[in-house]
Amino acid sequence: MGVLRVGVLGAGVVGVTTATELQTEFPTANITIIADKFNQDTTSEVAAGIFRPSTSFSGTSPEITSQWIRDSYEYYDVLRCSEQSSRAGVSQISGYMFSRIDPSIVQNSLLDGIVPLYRRATEEELGLCPGNWKYGSYFTTLLTECTKFLPWSLERFERAGGKVVKKTVTDFRELEHHFDIVVNCAGIGAKFLCSDNKLVPIRGQVIKMRAPWIKTFFYAEQDTYVIPRSDGVIMGGCRHYDSYDVSLSPYDSAAIRERCFKLIPSLQKASFIKERAGLRPHRSIVRVEPEVLNTGLGKLKIVHNYGHGGYGVTSAPGTAKHAVKLVRELHSSTFSHSKL
Repeated sequence: MGVLRVGVLGAGVVGVTTATELQTEFPTANITIIADKFNQDTTSEVAAGIFRPSTSFSGTSPEITSQWIRDSYEYYDVLRCSEQSSRAGVSQISGYMFSRIDPSIVQNSLLDGIVPLYRRATEEELGLCPGNWKYGSYFTTLLTECTKFLPWSLERFERAGGKVVKKTVTDFRELEHHFDIVVNCAGIGAKFLCSDNKLVPIRGQVIKMRAPWIKTFFYAEQDTYVIPRSDGVIMGGCRHYDSYDVSLSPYDSAAIRERCFKLIPSLQKASFIKERAGLRPHRSIVRVEPEVLNTGLGKLKIVHNYGHGGYGVTSAPGTAKHAVKLVRELHSSTFSHSKL
């Protein structure tokens, strides 16, 4: 039968977690990550990294979605409790969500029951920030800083025998003679690889500030958030549907500053570090499924794992675990009959 050869397309948080999970499941396999962008050049690196799935985040069923979130939380929490937590950039964080509109906005069924603490904010807590907030929640969750997590994961992957190839792939047929199975974690690139019109970019922009006195995260309306990390405080954000523009917008920058300064006035004293923009690969149902592609010369087995939108960091380990299960099923059911 020979040694299983698996290629993982993409080196964002979904790609690297999938690759390391594959190594755990298939310790004798040859696993290769193929990507045109790594570490600071990926969309994942722009992400604030807080573990907070939207209630609109969805797999093919509520059960699968909940399983992804639970598996992801467990994965990061094990890391947080390990001696690798600092190098991997995983820590625990607490904070607030505020709203003036509706109590359902500050409730999250995907988080409640998984995180160690999730409760309604008190009247006194609603007054912590200017804005006459009517509804609020306080919860404790996890933070994964991809500035640390991605290099740490890649180093761990290579140390375990994984290979990394810098290459732009525009057609799956480029890979058919090199791998038995390809796992597609190409993010926004999957739109063109798969001609998937259900996948759309949602442009985001964030500002990183130096404000060490901020220890608590805050979420408010109009996609406003302030998230403290070890390397600065992330202020955001914006959501521009179907926008491919990754250049920095002075208008978004001004709006983010205005909203965040209004929410936490002391941020006006903070010093600027940097600003980033990126494209979230959004799909109404995240695609984690197998496909056998007829290339004309043979059949290429693919497991897709993309479309996580702004919740890639939150859900990557869970969808990776699911994708690896699908790889095992493809491998065991048809590998002996493969002509690849």
